[in-house]
Parts: sequence; structure tokens; C-alpha cells
Amino acid sequence: MSETPSTDRTAEGAQRYDAWRERLLADPARYTLYEQEAAKKELWLQLLEARQAAGLTQAQLAERLGVSQAQVARIEKRGYDAYTLSTLRRYIAALGEGFQIEVSIKYPQPT
Repeated sequence: MSETPSTDRTAEGAQRYDAWRERLLADPARYTLYEQEAAKKELWLQLLEARQAAGLTQAQLAERLGVSQAQVARIEKRGYDAYTLSTLRRYIAALGEGFQIEVSIKYPQPT
């Protein structure tokens, strides 16, 4: 079965994107910025997904934390990066049994 023109363009676009991304991330400063932004995205998304897995609304979690629903929304907001370790510990504890926070440190790659 031959590929349709649409499939060819999609594959070509994916290859061009991969090449562009590789060139972009070859710059160490850009790579560091990319990693930092990706980590921010991951954390807010993990918090949101954990709350949902606990079966809690933002309002219910806020009540457990003794804060407003707006504060929980801010913690779960995409791009938010003013977390303190204390806040994260309290947030995770408020989710209930079985949830935990893990912190890891990445070491620089030898050149």
C-alpha cells in the first residue's frame, strides 16, 4: 500500500520538526531553559493529576489545606514556579494516604 500525499507531508513535517528541535537544543543555554520549563510543566501537571486521582476538587483540597480554592488553582496553574518544599509537602499530605513527593537532582553530563 502506498502512502498518500497527506501522509508524506506529515512524515516530512515530523522530520523537519525533529531536525529543528535538535538544532535548537544543541545550544546548552537553550537546552537548560528547555529542561527548566519542561520541569515546571511536569510539576503542575503531576499535582493536578494526583489531586484528580485522589478524587478531590480544588475546593476540597483547599479546605484540607486551610487555604482558598484560588490558592490551589494557582499552585496547579501551568507555568507556576514559586513552589516551596513546604507547600509541596503539605499539598501531597492533603491528598491522603499513599501519595508521596520525591525530589531528584540531576548531575551535569560529563563533556
